[in-house]
Amino acid sequence: MKFIKYVLSILILSTFLWACGSSPIKKEKTDKEKPVVIANDSLEYEVIIIDIGFNLFLNSFAHPRGYYTQDFLESRNRIFVTNWNIRAQNPNRFDNNIFENVIDYQPHINYGYEVNYLLFNYFMFAQQKYKITLGAGFSGRIR
Repeated sequence: MKFIKYVLSILILSTFLWACGSSPIKKEKTDKEKPVVIANDSLEYEVIIIDIGFNLFLNSFAHPRGYYTQDFLESRNRIFVTNWNIRAQNPNRFDNNIFENVIDYQPHINYGYEVNYLLFNYFMFAQQKYKITLGAGFSGRIR
């Protein structure tokens, strides 16, 4: 009977230690998150987002495609891009680890729904993750 208790104790302890030790493996998988590519092949336009956590946000918290109209997304993206670019062009005032690149978003070009949807959701994600506000009355809040 003591032998069975001893074996069960070892199994429980080893399971506990294995569970505690598995955290670095999970982090390693998170670090290898696939980038999200925002592209419109016909316009030869591409943005690659490598911000860890964006895939989770997109799949878990973002409203589904079709929830917003393209006009709505375009109007918000114009404001977000303008504010983003102001920050990207002023690295002495704003964190250039966040605002690394200027986004070339032309309001007269129809980038299509998918580009606008992903760009809008990235701005929502970035506002939440970095605790910033890019304007347009949307602060990256989760629904």
